Amino acid sequence: MEGKGLIIRGWAPQVLILEHEATGAFVTHCGWNSMLEGVSAGLPMVTWPMFAEQFYNEKLVTEVLKIGIGVGVRKCVEVVGDFVKRDAIEKAVKEIMVGEKAEEMRGRAKALGETAKGAVETGGSSFRDLNGLIRELSSKRR
Repeated sequence: MEGKGLIIRGWAPQVLILEHEATGAFVTHCGWNSMLEGVSAGLPMVTWPMFAEQFYNEKLVTEVLKIGIGVGVRKCVEVVGDFVKRDAIEKAVKEIMVGEKAEEMRGRAKALGETAKGAVETGGSSFRDLNGLIRELSSKRR
């Protein structure tokens, strides 16, 4: 793929793209599914929330998990139209890709990704919890 780009028209296979070895970070609107996919792929994230709970999801990634950098959006796009300048995007992408802080974020993101994948494997915490829920609901039917 060296020296080549790829344009995808229509619906993009986001999970496949995020898990590709050439993907170094994820620019996300901070929707919950995208956040889970980014964490599961073990990627640091540039956060660009637009409305609703996306601002809370951004805080989770940037302040709690410390695997992301925001572009600086502070207001709901639908209501106000908080537009992001090119310099803010460039700064966030550089910060997430280059330097010691970037390496630390990448390490934390990778560790979280491994934990997330382990949770859904046989015997993992999500696997066990879902099976426990199924058993409990099945027992209520009888």
